[in-house]
Amino acid sequence: MTFRCVPAFQPLSSDCSAPWNTNVDDSTGFISDLPLLKRVSSPSDVFCSVPGRLSLLSSTSKYKVTVGEVQRRLSPPECLNASLLGGVLRRAKSKNGGRLLREKLEKIGLNLPAGRRKAANVTLLTSLVEGEAIHLARDFGYVCETEFPARQVAEYLSRQHTSDPTESYRRKELIHATKQVTKELMDLLNQDRSPLCNTRPQHILEPSIQRHLTHFSLISHGFGSPAIVAALTAIQNFLSESLKHLEKMYPSGNSLSVSSSQSGVLSDTKPKDLGNELKK
Repeated sequence: MTFRCVPAFQPLSSDCSAPWNTNVDDSTGFISDLPLLKRVSSPSDVFCSVPGRLSLLSSTSKYKVTVGEVQRRLSPPECLNASLLGGVLRRAKSKNGGRLLREKLEKIGLNLPAGRRKAANVTLLTSLVEGEAIHLARDFGYVCETEFPARQVAEYLSRQHTSDPTESYRRKELIHATKQVTKELMDLLNQDRSPLCNTRPQHILEPSIQRHLTHFSLISHGFGSPAIVAALTAIQNFLSESLKHLEKMYPSGNSLSVSSSQSGVLSDTKPKDLGNELKK
């Protein structure tokens, strides 16, 4: 069975990159000033729109940045200062840029002290708004699902484990155990309900683990958990293909019919057959 990548964050009904009916002047929104919607009062309201950093020039996407996202960027763990926040929002540097930005933030109830120091290390992800980070994670998931050579890698790595039925049986047990643990992690990450863009979903997980996943989401701006799920999906596909290859070489009936002497040696050392456990 092929595992499909299930995004840790379900597609939003009003996606950050979707076209929107703007009440701002896009002609000056990214150079001379930050476009603000009038009467901003809710975290889900749009603060501004920014062009993507990763798009080709011929297909530049624009992403909506909500008031809630700006608040998240100003809060722990990042605590961006005026200079970094201005860069994220693609605001051109100017003599009074920091002061103007602080004034606009004050209008919506957000405080950005002058001379503030950032709290987190700057990475390439720091420059991305949540909409583009999620877009990147989804594209990465698509590539992992469709282009990762799971079968070829599985056949290549299984070659050294097909010369002996006993070794093949051991290999199958390890793969079953790995699939089980990997699936547990995928299921956990798919239940992450960290706030993103214009959503603040109801939590499913216990607060003791959700707060750590939220920290990871805030640092990666929504990229982290979906990207890990995408990578784990590729691993699951590799493991499934490995089982297929080993089963083709030594079907289960044959692999279990090891000589009594071999079985006696293995009885104290071989791990529990998780294949049957997973079927329960």
